[in-house]
Amino acid sequence: MKIEDFVSAIEAYVLNAAVESTVSMLRQPPGRRVDPGLAARSEWFSLLSDTDVEMVCAVIHEAASSAVFGFLVVLDGARVIDDEKGTFELYYVGREKNLLNPPDIALHEFLR
Repeated sequence: MKIEDFVSAIEAYVLNAAVESTVSMLRQPPGRRVDPGLAARSEWFSLLSDTDVEMVCAVIHEAASSAVFGFLVVLDGARVIDDEKGTFELYYVGREKNLLNPPDIALHEFLR
């Protein structure tokens, strides 16, 4: 797996999936005993105009993008999360073993 493929997969299967899942739960909460908070948000969401629904979906996408971007920044070592200031090495192991976050490459720059 190449770096570009990894970031594209994260975008599709993490970022976009989180947005779709969140919007889906707002439209129709799952389960028989829906969490009261989720039920209230779903009811509120169902009363929004089409324009407001689009705006809420855009905000959800922005939040998911920000979270994924921040995580990639941590993997890149540009955002420190510990006192030791250690680094992360992310490998994809398939037919070959590939380092996906070498020091000279910034994963977050590949996120669209």
